[in-house]
Amino acid sequence: MKPVVQIIGAGLAGCEAAWQLIRRGINVRLFEMKPQKFSPAHKNSDWAELVCSNSLRSDDAGHNAVGLMHEEMRRFGSLIMAAAEKTKVPAGGALAVDRDRFARFITEQLKTSPLLELVNQEVCELPAADAPLTIIASGPLTSLPLVEDIKRKINRQSLSFYDAIAPVVYKESIDFSKAWYQSRYDKGDKYDYINCPMTKEQYYRFVDELLKAEKMPFHDFEEPHYFDGCLPIEVMAERGVDTLLFGPLKPVGLTNPHSAEKPYAVVQLRQDNKEDTLRNIVGFQTKMKHGEQKRIFKMIPGLENVEFARLGGIHRNTFIQSPQLLDCFLRLKSQPNIMFAGQISGCEGYVESADTGMLAGYYAACLCQNKIPVVPPATTATGAMLGHLLDTTADYQPMNINFGIFPTIQGEITANGKFHKIKGADRKQAYCTRALADFENWLEQINV
Repeated sequence: MKPVVQIIGAGLAGCEAAWQLIRRGINVRLFEMKPQKFSPAHKNSDWAELVCSNSLRSDDAGHNAVGLMHEEMRRFGSLIMAAAEKTKVPAGGALAVDRDRFARFITEQLKTSPLLELVNQEVCELPAADAPLTIIASGPLTSLPLVEDIKRKINRQSLSFYDAIAPVVYKESIDFSKAWYQSRYDKGDKYDYINCPMTKEQYYRFVDELLKAEKMPFHDFEEPHYFDGCLPIEVMAERGVDTLLFGPLKPVGLTNPHSAEKPYAVVQLRQDNKEDTLRNIVGFQTKMKHGEQKRIFKMIPGLENVEFARLGGIHRNTFIQSPQLLDCFLRLKSQPNIMFAGQISGCEGYVESADTGMLAGYYAACLCQNKIPVVPPATTATGAMLGHLLDTTADYQPMNINFGIFPTIQGEITANGKFHKIKGADRKQAYCTRALADFENWLEQINV
């Protein structure tokens, strides 16, 4: 009997995983509850429905991390990227699509395959240990019965329902003529925190802008589930103009080496990845619109020219704590016949979801053929995303692909033997050049 891989969910990750299995001759049993039942965000009966933006973001594979991921997926034979190419609409340097044609193309490509069996029903529980290999790709709005079963099976504390995300910045873009390293009261390593001081005038101007800022509305299916330890910074400010001085911006236990004047408030940035190329702004989870975040957070001394790797947000997003639960092949450590892919695994974004689905499909095909899968190099966008999903060194939060989670490139040795530090656009280009070379070597190794 030919092996069958089950996939739960026909979103971007599920469809990409199904495609990678089918093109390798593996039978797929795809469970999809539409059109019998829709999540609160879905309206279209076709698969791979784009529920928010119709943009897959930048398509620049030479200087942009998500554009690089596009190119890696194209080279791997991605259905999602083929659909985007067929249905793209003008969007400058971004890759945007006609969302209805995009979903229809993907649905038709998969439905016409004789290797795909569609089961139109809601899945309410994880498969048993003796069930076929199964990829859970049920997305950020996984149906509640399945969520409840996941909680029972994998540990209630390992499943999150709302992202409360603080902005993350590239450390190299922080101005250290104003900022400095120090832990509060000099406890722990001094490099644990970077500090940005504010005068009294700067603080109250900052709070005033927080209170006036435009906010992102919650969707109809979302309710603001705040708790005091994780309030949006603008909500804290609404409770009183001095509230932040007793919360994330308290100035106590810190000494500014750049000035004899005691700071009135201090913004702290904590290490966000193993390489310490990224820093998150402590306590700055927010519902402000992205443009407002950039404008207001750049008012902070030391962050005037900062580059953001991720902006803050709070929204419903069911995801597991992958670093604790999954192995390098995206399998549940406690039950290896179950794999996770897409946003439920803890990645963020359309492209990242599809990319993890692509990887899960490849892994599952290898396992069905009694082959040991080869993990993609960490220097590639696909490998860097996998590395983030498995990174146990930091508090885990979903993340878009960005160069901050790649192994660092500091510089190169020139012909005269001197070290030359690579900066700016040249550095981004160096990341992309290295990634595509390593990705090609990986493709040759796995015979794609």
